[in-house]
Amino acid sequence: MNEDRKSEAWRRGYEARCRVLGEAYVEKAFAGADDFTRDLQDYVTEHAWGASWARPGLDFRIRSMLNLAMLTALNRPHEFEIHLRGAIRNGVTRNEVKEILLQAAVYCGAPAALDSYRIAARIFAQTEDEGR
Repeated sequence: MNEDRKSEAWRRGYEARCRVLGEAYVEKAFAGADDFTRDLQDYVTEHAWGASWARPGLDFRIRSMLNLAMLTALNRPHEFEIHLRGAIRNGVTRNEVKEILLQAAVYCGAPAALDSYRIAARIFAQTEDEGR
């Protein structure tokens, strides 16, 4: 990855993405990118992370909470799991996740919330086992 040729938004996005998801996760995403997926990794880094997450106005904790609700609404379990780990890193508590998912159950439907609850229960059990 040649960071010298990247935009300022990409650089801010890379920093934000590493802070939320962990540098190892982000490095693995870029290392696993090929000619087909590399442009998407750059796009997500610059636009989702650099132009959105790195903006002032909302802290990462609040953005994480919003993402958990939106990913539940969209029923995107893979992304929910990734962002739940980031939310925990950003200080979102187990009880706050529970409240977010209860709220999502009302507005997004029980099936979507149930999927997110299953993922959250597994992740919280893992983090407890890891001593976090």
